[in-house]
Amino acid sequence: MKKIQIIFSSVLFAGSLLITSLAQADIKIGVSFRMLSDVGYKHGELIKDTVEEWNASGGINGEKVDLILYNDECKSEKGVANATKLAYQDKVHVIIGSSCSSVTMPMVPVITKAGVPQIIPHSTSSKITLTGSEYIFRVPVSSRFYKIVQGKYTAENSGTKIAYIYVPDQASSDFAKSMIKFMKDEYGVDPAYEAQAGEKETDFRSYLLKAKATNPDAIVLSGLVDETVRALKQSYEVGIPKSVARVANSVASKVEVPTNAGKAAVGVTYAAAFAASDKRPIAKKFVKKIKDKYGVVPGHDFSQMQDLLDMLRPALEKAQIKFNGDLASDRNAVRDSIAGITNFTGLASGPIGFCAAGSPECRDGNKTPVMIEYTKGGKNWKTKVAGTVTFNPSAGL
Repeated sequence: MKKIQIIFSSVLFAGSLLITSLAQADIKIGVSFRMLSDVGYKHGELIKDTVEEWNASGGINGEKVDLILYNDECKSEKGVANATKLAYQDKVHVIIGSSCSSVTMPMVPVITKAGVPQIIPHSTSSKITLTGSEYIFRVPVSSRFYKIVQGKYTAENSGTKIAYIYVPDQASSDFAKSMIKFMKDEYGVDPAYEAQAGEKETDFRSYLLKAKATNPDAIVLSGLVDETVRALKQSYEVGIPKSVARVANSVASKVEVPTNAGKAAVGVTYAAAFAASDKRPIAKKFVKKIKDKYGVVPGHDFSQMQDLLDMLRPALEKAQIKFNGDLASDRNAVRDSIAGITNFTGLASGPIGFCAAGSPECRDGNKTPVMIEYTKGGKNWKTKVAGTVTFNPSAGL
C-alpha cells in the first residue's frame, strides 16, 4: 500500500515522522499554511492523520491520496513559492491554504492562472474573495461578517466610544478598518482613537496610553497571536481598567491567546466560527478527540480544518477524476464539485455552502459567526457563547 508523501519546507515537522520519496499517487492534495507554533504543527498532524484514515478506508473512489505539505511560515513570498511549486511541479489537484490572509491573498493570482482550486482553512480577509477568482473557496467566516456581528455586539453591550489599535497584517487591519466603517455607517461615530502599529512591533504601550486618554468604552486590539497577547497584557500594565471592554479579531480563537495572555484574556470578546464550549454532541465529541489525540483544547482553526477535510473528501469523490493526462480538466472537475457543496453541516455554527460564480456570495462559504467571551485565561482557559447570527450572502459588501 502506498503511504502518504509528506514534504516540509523551511521547518521540519515536530516528532519523528519519516519523509519518504514515493511513486506518483493518483490524487494529490497540496498544503501550504503556517506551522510556527506547536499548535500549528498539530494542524498539520490533523491533516496527515485524516488523509491516512481516508487511505486506510479505501481512499477516494479506490484511489490513494498523496499529501504534499509545505510550511509557509505566514510569509507571503513563501506562500507564493509554495503555490507555484504545488501547481506546476507537484501537479496537485487541489490546494489547502493558507492560515494567514497576507499569504493567501498573493496566492490567489498564482492558483487562478494555473487553474488549480484552493480551499482556505483559516484566512478571513474579505479582500480574498473580492478578487472574483473561480478557483478560491473559503471555509472560515469572512471578516465582512465578523465586523458586523462584532460591531453590533460591542455597541449594544459596551458602547460606541471605541479605540482601535491594529497591525499591518492583512486580516488584522481589514478587521479594524471594517469595524470602524461599520460603526460610522450604523451609529454615526468615528474612532475615539485609531493607530496602526509598525510591522513586528512588540511594545504597544505608547498607543495604549493614548487610547486610555480618550476614556473609551471599548478598545479593539487586532493583530496576530503574539501581538494580541502582548497588547492585552500591556493594556493592563498601562492602567486601562477592566471596565473597558477588550475586543479582538478572530485570531483570539487560537489557543495560544488565552493560554499565554492568562488573566488578561478574561472578558475579551471575539467572533469566531466555533467555540470549545459548544454543547452540541458533534462539538463535544470533536473537542474530546483533539484533546485526547493532540493535547490541546481546539479553537476554531482546528474545527475549520476538520470541516474543510470533511467537505473535501466527498467533493473529490463526486469529481470523478479521470487521470487521463488532462490535469486541467481534472482540476476543473474538483473546482466544480466543491462549488456544488450546499448546506454542509459540521462543526461550524451554521451551514457552509458554495455556488458556481467566483463572487464573494458564492465563495464565502460560512455565513454564521458566533460571539465568544473568555471567562478564564491560562492553560485551563474557558469561554462562553454569547450567541450566533447568520447573514445573507451579500451582507457587508
